[in-house]
Amino acid sequence: MRPTIRDVAKHAGVSIATVSRVMHGHTNVTDSTRARVQAAVAELEFTPSRLGRSLAERRHAANGIVFPDLSGPYYAEVVLGYESVAADLGRSVLILSTHGRSAAPAMVEEMAQRCDGLVVMGRTVEDDVVERLAARGVPLVLLARPEVAGIDSVRSDNAACAATLLRHLADQGVRTAALVGDATYSPDVAERWAGAESVAADAGITLELLAVTTFSEESGAEVATRALDAGLPDALVCANDELALGLLGELARRGVDVPGDVLVTGWDDIMAARYAGLTTVRQSMRGLGETAALLLDEVISGRRSEPRHEVLPTELVVRSSSSPSRKG
Repeated sequence: MRPTIRDVAKHAGVSIATVSRVMHGHTNVTDSTRARVQAAVAELEFTPSRLGRSLAERRHAANGIVFPDLSGPYYAEVVLGYESVAADLGRSVLILSTHGRSAAPAMVEEMAQRCDGLVVMGRTVEDDVVERLAARGVPLVLLARPEVAGIDSVRSDNAACAATLLRHLADQGVRTAALVGDATYSPDVAERWAGAESVAADAGITLELLAVTTFSEESGAEVATRALDAGLPDALVCANDELALGLLGELARRGVDVPGDVLVTGWDDIMAARYAGLTTVRQSMRGLGETAALLLDEVISGRRSEPRHEVLPTELVVRSSSSPSRKG
């Protein structure tokens, strides 16, 4: 793998900015530091690329963030958290939403040339794309997706809280449950499925996956129709609150009692969930954005060389949609 400016900085024991100053002949570097950097460049046979020079100098004063989508309160909260920290750091934010486009890899690589660093959220591009960007010296942070070696990441605790949620449902007498989501495309849902599946047998629950392609209220209403046609399970565990709210609305329209006929849960704890009496898992959506921005700043500034992997806590919030004894 071709050495990057980050490798040179680590080898010489200096910051990325110091390497950049030496490479461009700036005078505000001591002779001993200059010699260490030059020796590291020679030993590693480092050749700076145009992109690498631009990133090292932070010419753009902008950070980028790549989303799979921008609709709904979840993404809005993540953006607010990210932008608030970026603003405090004096940086503007460029946002790219890939929407599952086949051209997403090219779009992400082009955006990397206009930013000092990137946060890549969810399964917007495959691991080979982020690995290629990292090899070129692009500062990166992965958000709400599995770790990739050598790259910072931040995500919520999905598996453990999904297991806690399933045990709660078992305590309510649930014996059949369907997880509503997309475990193939969404890393978060895949982790929740794994957490739920890990305790399902011991909890006496038969678990199935009810796949959806979008996590919207409209999809939730469609799921309600599908579930009624197939025969309702004891519980419907939705990948987010929007799905759950759409499902609740359609069930109510069809005269299905929640939680009498079926228990329903969501994930995120958006404001509407609180008014709907929806049992859900609370995660810090703004905290995800804030943490990603802080990690990216550390990578860009070269304040550390080892990657960090942050897992933010989540909390089960029980309301009336999964517990008859609760009043919202």
